[in-house]
Amino acid sequence: MKAEYLTTANAMEEALPDVLMRIVSELHDVAYLIERIEPQLAAVHGEASADDAERMMVLQGLDLAVQKTRGLAEFIDTITGSMPGGWIVDVTTALNLVKLADMQKALSNGTRHGHSQPLGKAVGDFEAF
Repeated sequence: MKAEYLTTANAMEEALPDVLMRIVSELHDVAYLIERIEPQLAAVHGEASADDAERMMVLQGLDLAVQKTRGLAEFIDTITGSMPGGWIVDVTTALNLVKLADMQKALSNGTRHGHSQPLGKAVGDFEAF
């Protein structure tokens, strides 16, 4: 992280608070996507009694994952609010490590509107890594 002003930043250097807020948005998207899975898993009825305890542990694990994801998002959001806007960071290396194209695009551009996940994709669409 460099403590320089935005006027000296090149194309791949961005204000750290802006980058962190995009990460916050991605974390909220992850929590939302997990929440969308929970009702389907809760509705699945496997073998009685033997699988009930395991299924309940899986559902509780998903709920915990949502809580942790939202907690991390709120933590980053809170510390970002008190951060000087002049701090910049080069995101080039970090973006090259992100394998999902949609997430890489959402993290790399400076504007965020709505969910980064294409929630309207047709069933069966996926990105193979």
